[in-house]
Amino acid sequence: MKVVIVSDTHMPRMCKKLPSRLLKELRRADAIIHAGDWTAMSVYEQLVEFAPLYGVAGNNDGEELRSRLGLRKVVELAGCRIGLVHGHGAARRASTEAHAVEAFKGTPVTAIVYGHSHIPVRKLAGDTLVFNPGSPTDKRRQPLYSFGLFNIEAGSIRAKHIYYADKS
Repeated sequence: MKVVIVSDTHMPRMCKKLPSRLLKELRRADAIIHAGDWTAMSVYEQLVEFAPLYGVAGNNDGEELRSRLGLRKVVELAGCRIGLVHGHGAARRASTEAHAVEAFKGTPVTAIVYGHSHIPVRKLAGDTLVFNPGSPTDKRRQPLYSFGLFNIEAGSIRAKHIYYADKS
């Protein structure tokens, strides 16, 4: 199963359309995960056209997205339990990852996907994959735009980032 992982699209302010590099992967996705800061329901409507879509709202999302998606959830895909949270609410941006991990303390998950910091992360915390895709449209201080891919087989996740310089 191929899952495209995105967060922090901040559309349409940061980009008027989904980047072509992201679109290439979306066309072949079996599922999509968005870890918040969509900023417009139109982003949800665009993404759901490609594949089943799972997501949470972030700190820049309005009431419509918050009520539709919630702020935290666990989804099961191909035998893997994936915790989704945006990660906002930490005292400092540097503690976003710890805040995201804490959100699933005591909840058995294979992976935790979060956003908010716009900083790509792929690492293990014990046996749990901790993954931030970065942002496909708002790289902030990062050298490149990014999103993630999960290939899930037999209850196991292989995760990687896709990096690119041009968000058009």
